[in-house]
Amino acid sequence: MSKSELKQTSSQDAVHNANNSAKTVLDRVNTPLDIKGLTDHEIKQLADDVRATLIETCAKTGGHLGSGLGVVELTTAIHAVFDTPEDKLIFDVGHQCYPHKILTGRKDQIETLRQGGGLSGFTKRSESEFDPFGAAHSSTSISAGLGMAVARDLAGKDNDIICVIGDGSMSAGMAYEAMNNAGAMNSRLIVILNDNDMSIAPPVGALNKHLTKLVSSTRYMKGRDVAKQVSEFLPAPIKAVARHAEEAARNAMGNGTLFEELGFYYVGPIDGHDMDQLLPILRNIKDSKHNDPILIHAITKKGKGYAPAESAADKMHGVAQYDVVTGTQNKPKSITPSYTNVFAQSLINEARHDDKVVGITAAMPSGTGIDAFSKEFPERTFDVGIAEQHAVTFAAGLAAEGYKPFCALYSTFLQRGYDQVVHDVAIQNLPVKFAIDRAGLVGADGCTHAGAFDIAYLGCLPNMVLMAPSDEAELVHMVHTANAYNDGPIAFRFPRGNGTGVDLPLAPQRFEIGKGRIVKNGNECAILSYGTRLEEALKAAETTGSTVADARFAKPLDTDLIDHLATTHNSLITIEEGSQCGFGAMVLEYLAKAGHLDGTLKVRTMSLPDVFQDHDKPEKQYAEACLQADDIVKMVRGLAN
Repeated sequence: MSKSELKQTSSQDAVHNANNSAKTVLDRVNTPLDIKGLTDHEIKQLADDVRATLIETCAKTGGHLGSGLGVVELTTAIHAVFDTPEDKLIFDVGHQCYPHKILTGRKDQIETLRQGGGLSGFTKRSESEFDPFGAAHSSTSISAGLGMAVARDLAGKDNDIICVIGDGSMSAGMAYEAMNNAGAMNSRLIVILNDNDMSIAPPVGALNKHLTKLVSSTRYMKGRDVAKQVSEFLPAPIKAVARHAEEAARNAMGNGTLFEELGFYYVGPIDGHDMDQLLPILRNIKDSKHNDPILIHAITKKGKGYAPAESAADKMHGVAQYDVVTGTQNKPKSITPSYTNVFAQSLINEARHDDKVVGITAAMPSGTGIDAFSKEFPERTFDVGIAEQHAVTFAAGLAAEGYKPFCALYSTFLQRGYDQVVHDVAIQNLPVKFAIDRAGLVGADGCTHAGAFDIAYLGCLPNMVLMAPSDEAELVHMVHTANAYNDGPIAFRFPRGNGTGVDLPLAPQRFEIGKGRIVKNGNECAILSYGTRLEEALKAAETTGSTVADARFAKPLDTDLIDHLATTHNSLITIEEGSQCGFGAMVLEYLAKAGHLDGTLKVRTMSLPDVFQDHDKPEKQYAEACLQADDIVKMVRGLAN
């Protein structure tokens, strides 16, 4: 049998076997309380059931598969041992939570995952009492968990707080800030590090399992605490020897020195897929009521238990609908390139002619197109991990030394580095180039990943230049313009998804900073578009005969263009794929200062609504936001009355 045939067979067997056991175990479990009556053998079967359900569900809905597969046993064991929801379980990042949702009263809704009106793809407080803290961005769990632990202590309660942090989340500084704080407090907090990068060799052998169970036992914890207290009364040389001996013993069993220095009691590393380790260790931890923070280091395998995911380079992290047996994804084919790919290729072309161009991303190389850039320019590519603050200031340092850093981040992730944008880039007027992906609404990922606010939060900063292409050809020109601009920071935003199908330019053009264009001359109403709503504006103009202009820049505004539109038309509409207080607000402020609002000019702004929109198909989200051609037509006709 070939390797591919063997792989298919193993996937079929895993799903088939788990489906059979689901009839006798998962069907009996609606909430974690139902797990309490199961034997350890049945709990193992339950984990198999959950894995099969997860595989079948994501085949229909798409979503974050690999990370969920990696925490099936861990999630099942936590709910088996702890008393959720009274014990608070926080997932970091939230895309690990699909098995958790299956076990917490939502298995009958699981096929609505990431669908309009269905379950969120992340933990969400308003969705379930078992989701005590929403998490879609990473590295927040320990901070939130510590806050909950302190609140518990102040209220005189004794419930547990468990934070499952992983899938790269420990690369962000916020996690260590929280650990540093937690280690200095006498507050019980359980942190489980889901280490799925295999950067530390997984433990093997019966002795290691025995020792890990031992160090998690109440007797060992109390004995170790007593030993520490006794050692404080020893003479300095002997005390130092005793401390080093104790550290050496622990290091022989694991790699906990860093966490111990931060004040955590370290247990591990343990096999995060071995219920014979997980269950007794978690029970020991729960029963110990150890007052200090504890870190359990669990080694897991992303994509575990599903052969196509295990063999995929990205472990099928984020997937479209797929065939369960083969893992082949049903990605819709498009004849137009994605904006992300156009950006990547444009950046590569700039770098071929300019050895100062550098690409930076924060753990999202494929999502931002920097992976393509890295294949041609590996020495000029830097993935800094989930550390947007560092990414921005790192880019500032490069810019200070004459390089041209393109800091490629999602709009919603750039928010995490905002202070650095202000303090380290804008104030010093350093020529960092911000490539802002996922601008506007993003469909199934919902409000946590929607790029709604970057126009507003960057537009208020002195020295900042803001651009937005109306199509993929304009994006090529803007990458070139950004590379040529060295008078300060410059940012350009573009949406998720594919372009409009226009021809890409063979040679990029350098735009004049702060200058837009009139795309279509029309009657008494002018539509001023910023970004890719231009296509909808042109559709509306076919019906209304309106003038349509492409702003290109939100900062600096093309005041000459605005003056022309305001003085030659009876009404003016601005439209953008951003929140209130963005482009439309900037235009309104200028119109007011220039006196254009003193007469009869009618002005309206169209932006994203002042709500966090739930996940749905992008076209439905934009319809809900009233930013489609029909909505523009309605606005134009309303102004004409």
